[in-house]
Amino acid sequence: PAPGMESLPEAILIRILASIPAVDLVLVCRLVCCQWKNLVDGAALWILKCQQEGLTRAESDAENWQNFYFLSKKRKNLIKNPCGEEDLEHWGEVENGGDGWKIEELPGDFGKEFPSEEVHKYFVTSYEWCRKAQVIDLRAEGYWEELMDTTQPKIMVRDWYAGRSDAGCLYELCVKLLSENEDVLAEYKSETITIPQENDASWTEICHTFSSYGPGVRFVRFEHGGQDTLFWKGWYGVRVTNSSVTVEP
Repeated sequence: PAPGMESLPEAILIRILASIPAVDLVLVCRLVCCQWKNLVDGAALWILKCQQEGLTRAESDAENWQNFYFLSKKRKNLIKNPCGEEDLEHWGEVENGGDGWKIEELPGDFGKEFPSEEVHKYFVTSYEWCRKAQVIDLRAEGYWEELMDTTQPKIMVRDWYAGRSDAGCLYELCVKLLSENEDVLAEYKSETITIPQENDASWTEICHTFSSYGPGVRFVRFEHGGQDTLFWKGWYGVRVTNSSVTVEP
């Protein structure tokens, strides 16, 4: 009989396997035989796939190249409708204090353009507290239990806020990592940030990274909001846009 693939040098077999889609490697090829299982579970195959697709990391950072590959490929903003392009779609637990939330076009009255040209709109609050939240289901987004419990990849949270130059305002951000039963396993809560009247209307980014948060995280709950400090009717409160939650490789 003609020699089979098992007779190929391991380096050649790795190159062949690297041409196969990653999901098929894990779900199909890994089950073929012990040799293929060891190759799929090993680092060399995934290092090659990362090289082929331009996914780079320092060798000293390498712990699990398979997880790094999948996390890099999945990396995206898990917040839906972060800039108000779909009105308040996807935002729940909405608190409409005063005249409620409104979506406006950048730069807005007494405002400044956003640092990125890709952002065109923002949400703006009113004269009483306006809040809105979004809950991200990590499993539904493709982050499986073993990955979250064992690797515990970093979860990075970002938000942007600004005032208008003729009015003062308040801003708050609160992000929670939740279990299956929605118990709080980790939490980040900003201070109540005060922007004074006669400010320069510049946009400010606020960031937080969750790491080593322990097993059991299944959801991320993102909430932000604010109000103006002058209690003027209309929409003179804090402006927010370009919110993001990413799971980092």
